[in-house]
Amino acid sequence: MITTLSQAPDSIVLEPGQSLRTCVDAGTWLQVAEGRVRVVSPPGWFGGTVFMSETALDEGDVHHLAHGGWIEVSALTPVHLRVHAPKAAPASAYSEARPVMRFVRLLTGW
Repeated sequence: MITTLSQAPDSIVLEPGQSLRTCVDAGTWLQVAEGRVRVVSPPGWFGGTVFMSETALDEGDVHHLAHGGWIEVSALTPVHLRVHAPKAAPASAYSEARPVMRFVRLLTGW
């Protein structure tokens, strides 16, 4: 079962086999409070190729997402994951006038 959210919750609880796709901001930290989880990173560019990396995290592990975008979290065991979003910076007038720029930044990490 895959659930999709447009914004990451503060806490994620999943049973084995469940997955969650959610959007995170650059600088987000994931902390595994309980269980084992697989995280697929937001899409990134390497040369002219789009790639995504997979990371397995065990209980007690912390993972930093340098780039924002859509991630997939899959439970390998019963899992409780805490999501620590970066503090919101004041938006510039340009980004408020251009909502599409936030979308571009989430996709590219720019």
